[in-house]
Amino acid sequence: MIRKDREIRNEEKQLMMRIGAIMGFEKKFCKKAIDEIINNKNIDDSPPLFSNSQIAGFFIHDAIIISVANKKIHEAELGWLKEVARANGIENILNACLKKLAKGGKQEMESNLAVNKLDWD
Repeated sequence: MIRKDREIRNEEKQLMMRIGAIMGFEKKFCKKAIDEIINNKNIDDSPPLFSNSQIAGFFIHDAIIISVANKKIHEAELGWLKEVARANGIENILNACLKKLAKGGKQEMESNLAVNKLDWD
């Protein structure tokens, strides 16, 4: 998702590094993956299909946080998030997260990254 606007800002990198650490990825691996993401032709841009709607909702929640790290959601990012939500049947979750964000909930959303709720062991 972070490559959709063809720019990766420092704020996005910091959040991705934080999420990578939570998921147990090595710092060096995360940095290299982020640095190479825009031009990596091996990445499938199709919306991911998740095994259940809760995981898809967590993904949408955290993807919105990352997309607004640079203070606004780029049109291409929002379009892709809509595709992900539609593919997973969770348009309501996307809309709820966007409403929360519109009410000034970015800080609250970021302090509650959904990736923290998953068991990574």
